[in-house]
Amino acid sequence: MIKILANDGINADGKTLLEEAGYQVDTDKVAQEDLPKVLPGYDVIIVRSATQVRKDLIDQCPNLKIIARGGVGLDNIDFEHAKEKGIFVFNTPAASSQSVAELAFGHIFNLARFLQRSNTEMKTGGNFDKLKKAFSNGIQLRGKTLGVIGFGRIGQESGRIGLGLGMRVLAYDPFVTEADIHLPLPDADALRITAHLETYDWETVLTESDFLTLHVPGIGKPLIGKEEIAKMKKGSYIINTARGGIVDEDALVEALNSGHIAGAGLDVFLGEPNPRRDLVDHPNVSVTPHIGASTIEAQANIGLELADRIIAFFGDA
Repeated sequence: MIKILANDGINADGKTLLEEAGYQVDTDKVAQEDLPKVLPGYDVIIVRSATQVRKDLIDQCPNLKIIARGGVGLDNIDFEHAKEKGIFVFNTPAASSQSVAELAFGHIFNLARFLQRSNTEMKTGGNFDKLKKAFSNGIQLRGKTLGVIGFGRIGQESGRIGLGLGMRVLAYDPFVTEADIHLPLPDADALRITAHLETYDWETVLTESDFLTLHVPGIGKPLIGKEEIAKMKKGSYIINTARGGIVDEDALVEALNSGHIAGAGLDVFLGEPNPRRDLVDHPNVSVTPHIGASTIEAQANIGLELADRIIAFFGDA
């Protein structure tokens, strides 16, 4: 029997599909330090961002045939080493694209209209008239420039939402030169607007964006640091729903305190699950606890895609 360890969980529909195919699916979380003792008994491990599958662990698991990541990126998996060992590694970037992009825009709306601050301060007894005056200088998104760093599936979905709001979209991606962005109208499948977007150079996107949203994998160092922030418009915004560490947190705090960056929307942090308090508590920062792909629809899509690809692999083996 094929044994699967879904160490960071799997949606019930995906689990059912795998079990109906005759596979054993275990969802009890195994601590990272205990995986070398447990994982050798499995053919497949399914992870999200929490579990690390590194070279030393891979080398201790001769029966391992698949490492699957539910979500975007493979930065918690030693992909090249697994490939050398003949292990099939895949992720599910398409399944959660819309959910992540929508969360990015949730942060953008929060920041543009002070939703996170007015919601908190009204509920804690703030003076209505004073708050109305304090939060009456929000901005509209139509006509603003959305910079998208990383123009893969999530970046393109972010671009689609931005276009729908009447924003100018500037995208940068070293591997993507152009994309057709479809704007489907609800309940009217025959009516679809398509926008053809070409990507721009790094400097243009950095210097002309009012809102800069990041959709890139972890690279082990900041992509947006003090030098990059200095080139951004005064009063612009940074949105990070990608990976903690993509934005230099020291540089971001400094720019927020100086007013050069008007606000930031953050779903990911260094030091998770204990992000630094000066970011979380900053009045011009909108925060969420790494929930970009955590919608009912996205998790169902991820679970089903994981199941389909695992079943296809063993069916073809």
